[in-house]
Amino acid sequence: MIMEYFVVDAFTNKVFHGNPAAVFVLDNWLADEQMQKIAIENNLSETAFTVCEEDVFELRWFTPDREIDLCGHATLATAFVLFTYYDYVGDTITFTSQSGPLFVTRKNDFFYLDFPSILPKETPILPEYEQALGTKIREAYIARDLFFVLEDEAAVAQLTPDYTKMKDFHLGVGVIVTASGTQVDFVSRAFFPKLTINEDPVCGSAHSNLIPYWNKQLNKVHMKALQVSARGGVLDCEFKTERVIIGGQAVLYAKGEASI
Repeated sequence: MIMEYFVVDAFTNKVFHGNPAAVFVLDNWLADEQMQKIAIENNLSETAFTVCEEDVFELRWFTPDREIDLCGHATLATAFVLFTYYDYVGDTITFTSQSGPLFVTRKNDFFYLDFPSILPKETPILPEYEQALGTKIREAYIARDLFFVLEDEAAVAQLTPDYTKMKDFHLGVGVIVTASGTQVDFVSRAFFPKLTINEDPVCGSAHSNLIPYWNKQLNKVHMKALQVSARGGVLDCEFKTERVIIGGQAVLYAKGEASI
C-alpha cells in the first residue's frame, strides 16, 4: 500500500525552524500498531493521522513512544495540509480528538488553533526537580505535564537539563519551563524524555497551560510568546476563559510516499 504524506514545519514560516510533524490524510484508519510503527519510523516528535467523517476530521497523534491526547504543532500541520493540498472549502476545520473538539481557522497565511484552556494546579517543588533542571524553580504546577516557572528568560534559554533524571519524575508526561519575556510576553521550553523526545522545539499543547497562567500573571488577554529552543517558534496567544487561541504559520518541508 502506498500512502501520501507530508512533513510540515509548524509555528514558523522558514524551513528548518519551528517544529516538524508528519501528516497522513487517510481514507480509513490503520491499525493502532501500524500507526505506531510509522511514527517510530518517522522519528519525529509527532506523526498525525486524520480521517474525514461527515465534514469533521478525526485526529490522532503518535510520538515514537506512544499515542498522546493533545498536540498543537501537529494539529496546525494537519490543518495546513488540508487547506493547502486537499482544497478544504471554508475558513475553519473542526477536528475531533481525545481532548474533545479542536478548531483551526485560517486567516491569510496564519492558522489559529482553538484549544482547551487548562490552568495547571500548584504542586510542591521537590529537590529532584531542581537537580534535574540544574537551576532554581520559583513555582511548580501540574496538569498533564509538570510546569515550572523560572527566574527569567535567560534561565529558560540557558537551561541544560539532565534528561535521565527527568525520566524518573513520578508526575507528569513532560516538563514545561517558562518565564516572562524581554521582547515578548513570555517564553517557554518543553521536554518529553519519557516519550523519547528530549526537547520539543515548539509545543502548542503546552500553551493550553501557559496562556491561562500568564493571563493571571499579566492580566492580559492577547499575548505574544516565544519558544526559545534551538529551532525556535513564535506564537500569537489569546485567552478566552474556557478556551485558548494559539496562532502561528507553517511551511512544507517534504512531500512523499510511504510504502506500507
